[in-house]
Amino acid sequence: MKVFIGGAWPYANNSLHVGHLAALLPGDVIARYYRMKGDKVIYVSGTDAHGTPITVRAKNEGIKPEDIAIKYHEEFTECFNRLNFSYDLYTITSDEYHKKEVVKYFELLLENGYIYEKTEEQDFCEECNQYLSDREIEGICPYCSGLAKGDQCDECLTTINAKELLEKKCKACGTHTAQKGNTHLYFKLSSFQNEIQELVDNSKEKWRLNAINESIKYLKNGLLDRAATRQLDWGVNTPVKGFEDKKIYVWIEAVLGYLTAGKKYSEDYGIDFTDFMTKSDDLITYYVHGKDNIPFHTIIFPALLLGLKNNFQLPDYILSSNYVNMNNEKISKSKGNGIIVKDLIDTYQSDTIRYYMIANGPETKDTNFSYEVLEHNHNKHLVGEYGNFVNRNLAFLVKKFEGIIPEGKMDLEIDEIINKSYSIVGELISRGELRQAIDSALNLVQIANKYYDNQKPWIQAKESLIDFNNTTFTCINLMANIANILEPFMPDSSKQVKNMLGIKTSNWSQLNIEGNRLLNNVDIIFDKIESSENDEITQLKRSK
Repeated sequence: MKVFIGGAWPYANNSLHVGHLAALLPGDVIARYYRMKGDKVIYVSGTDAHGTPITVRAKNEGIKPEDIAIKYHEEFTECFNRLNFSYDLYTITSDEYHKKEVVKYFELLLENGYIYEKTEEQDFCEECNQYLSDREIEGICPYCSGLAKGDQCDECLTTINAKELLEKKCKACGTHTAQKGNTHLYFKLSSFQNEIQELVDNSKEKWRLNAINESIKYLKNGLLDRAATRQLDWGVNTPVKGFEDKKIYVWIEAVLGYLTAGKKYSEDYGIDFTDFMTKSDDLITYYVHGKDNIPFHTIIFPALLLGLKNNFQLPDYILSSNYVNMNNEKISKSKGNGIIVKDLIDTYQSDTIRYYMIANGPETKDTNFSYEVLEHNHNKHLVGEYGNFVNRNLAFLVKKFEGIIPEGKMDLEIDEIINKSYSIVGELISRGELRQAIDSALNLVQIANKYYDNQKPWIQAKESLIDFNNTTFTCINLMANIANILEPFMPDSSKQVKNMLGIKTSNWSQLNIEGNRLLNNVDIIFDKIESSENDEITQLKRSK
């Protein structure tokens, strides 16, 4: 089986917050799972470096847009590395390879008849003598009368069109805007109405409900052609004569990054990318992102793929996370109410963060981020259940039996439960139902603890060494398979448990541990979090 996974490209104008993490983490879990199964996986993403917000910020700060983009790209890369994201390639849209390939795809869309010229009235600042992008305009929201930018109201959070904005002014100088004709290239999105409708109708079992509903809304209103170029200095050059002063619109350029990154990785590793992505029953594609990016993945990206006429597979699974809120309020960069990912990484273990964001992930509805719940879940489930099961088994062997795993017989009922767990958890991961998947995996931990308590190996060690050996042998096999099943979710602790047990394989199949083997470097896998230890986080909690 071939598996292509595209993780949304975070925008390089501010730090990653927990909403980004909740949206993107499912892609890594899925990639790790399929690799363990032995499937051929291409898992890519990158930093979105172009677009108006970066150019506006650069102008305000008196620096180059690329300086901002590189700064946040490096920060994003560090965060993903420290959280054990296993991207095959994490790149950036300012990369020369990406820009070259986007131009080729744009030329193919033009050649296939899906790009055309159109002149429309656009906001123009006579004082600054330039056309204005959405983010360079501010005015009054037509829905709540609050102060709004040309693409969104910061007060009611409604997405708007700059044409709807009232009392429009140039953000740079405060001059009221004028309307002036400007010629751009447009993409014939309307040409794909029927094909996108068919895609949505056939995807209701695999796309999340928010993606289906949002796509239906766009289709019901009728797909409209969209500008394919923008009046910017920072971006990918337009390869059409007469449009040298314009850049390819970021909504085309960024989603095509899935193809450019996939192709770059494939070229580096001798893979035929065209063959890999060609429509086939042997290929599954996943696109993982937040719900604010739904139309770009369910409407625009499929339309671009169809427009290229290269028979690439359309999205099979759309995993569009809902929002992670703070105190029931949507996280907003402008409001500054987000929890910054790099702050979390500096305080908590990677596995703790990954576990919390998956177990409390916004798969079907918005969720609230809570430090208290994160710490409670860590202490209860990772320390008190998983860590406790591992520690009391291994510590007892070290203390009483010189750290030697005994020979014994596997409990057949437990053996069957382990086998079923692989099937259940794997199926849930493949469907993108990760909250249920990790709950099912941790249910195996609870079964393990109950088995240990019922068997009472600390008493068996005194009364019947045969019974003790069988119980401990079963517990060690439980431990090994729990670590194996949890590996896509929490790779660090899984690796530590496997190292202690001398396991070197990483496959999605039941492990059978042999007895009469010496344990390695036995240590606890999770420390309990004491609130008093987190003075820095305590201050953050109070500030939120």
